Amino acid sequence: MSSETTHRPLVAILSGAGISTDSGIPDYRGPQGLWRRDPEAEKLVTYEYYMTDPEIRRRSWQMRRDSETLRARPNGAHEAVTRLERSGVPVRVITQNVDGLHQIAGMPARKVLELHGTARAVLCTHCEARSGMEEALERVAAGEPDPTCGDCGGILKSATVMFGESLDPEVLTEAVAVAQACEIFIAVGTSLQVQPAASLAGLAAEHGARLIIVNAEPTPYDELADEVVREPISTALPALLDRIAAG
Repeated sequence: MSSETTHRPLVAILSGAGISTDSGIPDYRGPQGLWRRDPEAEKLVTYEYYMTDPEIRRRSWQMRRDSETLRARPNGAHEAVTRLERSGVPVRVITQNVDGLHQIAGMPARKVLELHGTARAVLCTHCEARSGMEEALERVAAGEPDPTCGDCGGILKSATVMFGESLDPEVLTEAVAVAQACEIFIAVGTSLQVQPAASLAGLAAEHGARLIIVNAEPTPYDELADEVVREPISTALPALLDRIAAG
């Protein structure tokens, strides 16, 4: 038996909207993103407006009904992340996305940190009861334009972090710990401009991780990176992760 064992580095993957565009989900914050093009649309996901204006809530529920997010399927980039994890490499995903596609692609839920929550669940803003988004959307389709909590009658919202809300401190604390502990940190499909998620890239680099950025546009952290990849994510990420899996 060889006295040497193959070292498997902890790989942290910070994924942004760009990893899901090939699944048909638009980039809301990008240069041509919806929030930049239509300030009124931003109100639909702003906590203060949502909680105080029933019309905003009604429009928000219609937006959720029309959204491609729940109908989307994982693409080759999501599948490549799962393939890396199944190869035996320790992987943790920190995602800015709310689409749940990493888990649908087969990543264990306990290895995915959803910084901005999930669009696949609904949360009561009063009693904090959680339920499925599909169930709420069925109520909307049946004629309830602004469904309320079945337990307490409180206002329901998607279990996403809206503008004006803070990130879950437990999730953020775990993400910081992963960034500090990893040996390879890959930021993929993210502009690295939304804080505090973006700062994780710098934190990882400060703690000695190899920083790799896969993104079509320049980011504020490119100068810190050991490698910057501008090729399309759908081909570049699988090639990169297969390389890591091969050692």
